[in-house]
Amino acid sequence: MATIRLGKRTDKRSPLIREFVPLANLEDLVFGAWDPIPDDAYTAAKKAGVLEDKDLEPIADFLRGIKPMPAVFENRYVTRITGTNVKQGKTKRDLAEQLRHDIREFKSKHGLDRVVCVWCASTETYIKPGPQHATLEQFEKAMERNDDAIAPSMLYAWACIMEGVPFANGAPNLAVDTPALIELALDRGVPISGKDFKTGQTWMKTVIAPGLKARMLGLAGWYSTNILGNRDGEVLDDPASFKTKEESELSVLHTILQPEIYPELYDKFSHVVRINYYPPRGDNKEGWDNIDIVGWMGYPMQIKVNFLCRDSILAAPIVLDLALFSDFAQRAGMKGIQEWLSFYYKSPMAAAGLQPEHDLFIQQTKLKNTLRHLMGEDQITHLGLEYYAS
Repeated sequence: MATIRLGKRTDKRSPLIREFVPLANLEDLVFGAWDPIPDDAYTAAKKAGVLEDKDLEPIADFLRGIKPMPAVFENRYVTRITGTNVKQGKTKRDLAEQLRHDIREFKSKHGLDRVVCVWCASTETYIKPGPQHATLEQFEKAMERNDDAIAPSMLYAWACIMEGVPFANGAPNLAVDTPALIELALDRGVPISGKDFKTGQTWMKTVIAPGLKARMLGLAGWYSTNILGNRDGEVLDDPASFKTKEESELSVLHTILQPEIYPELYDKFSHVVRINYYPPRGDNKEGWDNIDIVGWMGYPMQIKVNFLCRDSILAAPIVLDLALFSDFAQRAGMKGIQEWLSFYYKSPMAAAGLQPEHDLFIQQTKLKNTLRHLMGEDQITHLGLEYYAS
């Protein structure tokens, strides 16, 4: 975590966020997981090939001790994965109750005061919000009749909220982003956030697009393509799962550039996103962007971006930050949607009728100002007129 400025620039107060905010100590964290694949954390890490042996072997015994609990998993929602470590139940409500039991057992076994859940699982097939998600009563009835509109991620979200566990959704699935579960989170006093970790190409879009808009440069088109060889890439090779991801990624530019306000610059720009599964690349994703921009007097220009990134290396710190901040939010008495955590997401949740904020720099300001507010410090507006008063 970075530093956070407090007070005036001349005060020279910029502590590290982890020293300013009473976050949980890393030494106090206990890790657990559900997974349809029964590998322990060490075996899973070796297969993933993200970390080199020099980083993995010193913590091998610790990782071997993290064995996944049987997951709520259904192949129809993630078609490219087959799992054997899977719960059985007559209804989806029964499966969700099993998850609640797991949470209570995990908390008791390790003597924990609090629990946080971060969804790091695969992208599910696309589901549109429907009447099953409108109210808690309808949602729970849909669970009991095994309605297809209730995906596994929603069962995890419901179980966590029922157990008072903050839930952060790192995938583009609906999961907790439904009126029913938002209502439940408010009633239970539980912080929730999502969706879809902002790591590679979309992270770059939320850096570049605000710069184009700030200089009032037009956009004719933005073409993005990726190659990715890890399990995420394999799952997204299914068109139904890719549709969920595509919906998440396509909303970013429109929200930042506001073509309804600046039609001459951004109306009808072309935005294309492609993700291609290419096993030899493994976790080392490569993204290409071709950006056709329009300058003064209509003259065309281009920006090319070739981003060779490591998907999990970018995502892992986000997971830890969200776990720590979600826990802090709950201790601070916050509940429901935590829009101040939108800094970490491609498709941020926001209150009904409110346009989510995608600009990375506005998101960072919102995050830091929220921390200042919770800790009793003045907000930073960057006005700065006091430095020049006579």
